[in-house]
Amino acid sequence: MIDTLSHLPRPDAGAAELADRFSDLAPPLTARQAALESSRCLYCYDAPCVNACPSEIDIPSFIRNISHENIQGAAEKILSANILGGSCARVCPTEILCQQACVRNNAQECAPVLIGLLQRYAIDNAQFSEHPFQRAPASGKRIAVVGAGPAGLSCAHRLAMHGHEVVIFEAREKAGGLNEYGIAKYKLVDDFAQREVDFLLQIGGIEIRHGHKLGDNLSLSELHQQFDAVFLGIGLAASKRLGLPGEDAPGLLAATDYIRELRQSDDLTQLPVAERCIVLGAGNTAIDMAVQMSKLGARDVNLVYRRGFEEMGATEHEQDIAKANQVRLLTWAQPDAVLLNDQGQVRGMRFARTRMENGRLHSTGQTFELAADAIFTAIGQAFDGQALNDPLARELKREGERIWVDAQLQTSVPGVYAGGDCTALGQDLTVQAVQHGKLAAEAIHSHLLLNVEAA
Repeated sequence: MIDTLSHLPRPDAGAAELADRFSDLAPPLTARQAALESSRCLYCYDAPCVNACPSEIDIPSFIRNISHENIQGAAEKILSANILGGSCARVCPTEILCQQACVRNNAQECAPVLIGLLQRYAIDNAQFSEHPFQRAPASGKRIAVVGAGPAGLSCAHRLAMHGHEVVIFEAREKAGGLNEYGIAKYKLVDDFAQREVDFLLQIGGIEIRHGHKLGDNLSLSELHQQFDAVFLGIGLAASKRLGLPGEDAPGLLAATDYIRELRQSDDLTQLPVAERCIVLGAGNTAIDMAVQMSKLGARDVNLVYRRGFEEMGATEHEQDIAKANQVRLLTWAQPDAVLLNDQGQVRGMRFARTRMENGRLHSTGQTFELAADAIFTAIGQAFDGQALNDPLARELKREGERIWVDAQLQTSVPGVYAGGDCTALGQDLTVQAVQHGKLAAEAIHSHLLLNVEAA
């Protein structure tokens, strides 16, 4: 249980009602719906949807397979480019990527092909008697992957396909990273993240060692010595802080900590609920937190952002989800003070109203207060510098807080690669992390082949 919220009540709703509230956000397509939707695709020769897809899925080809009732072929086409295509179909912001680029997304039709739902339909309905991808003959090479999130899993799978042995070092009890611990429960239901991991591992040649944390009981120096290559997919493990007095008071918590607890809970009726809550932030994590608190039974949920709607990281689609769940979106207000009651617990927050002047954010001098039993911060994830505290890790070149990599995803240390959120390359999206892992695996494989040929 989350200690800092232990003084809060539990949901009024029963287990069955809560399960219904947290059911699938987007119901899957039926066979008839999939047939009709796939028939809308024009199978463009220079398909803009493919260019908009970070993992470069051949979208027209897999949709054509669906229209020809070749579901197996559609799924294999997707998975060959994105081995986590099932989860990406559920959590990827298709509305600003492939579907936004769809040629049918115009003023006359106003309706792109529903690529995300078609991708999910293909993955969910494919019947594989065995893993669709086979391992190449054993190469004799061993690669260490740090982090069993989307980037690490993608990298490990592609390396295993090439015949390499892979050991994944993961700090937590379960693999999956953000998909397992950080996505809203209503987006990935029925333990889908673990079922996807189990499917991925069926290729063989991948070992996951849990309870190993870089910077704690694992060092980059040792991995570099013991393995032929190393891939870092360590994400952004720390939450940014407000820097205000009272930040550690009971009732104030990082949204990611609560979401993790919620996703791992077998009994939603035992979760603490703030009847009045404030969520600070403007990204998808903030939306996920606010919506889930509303679904648990909070009667007053305010999401507060220091800038305007157009600068929010959450897409318009995500904002609509929040509004549909009675979340109030407040903009142009930044935290000014944490308000505490006589017991030292959170009772609300004071905000300073803001405005833009010459491209910079300024306070107007006006303030207002919001009452709250809990405050959840979703103001961004930070790089955990403690993870790179051994001598070799300190040699890694940084780009801001994150790890610098070149176009081949190689770091400044030869033989060490990195991808996903721990780098500054591309967008902080699950689908982008999957692509990083795949590209890094290909780069590692090519490098190992060159070394073999040179020998």
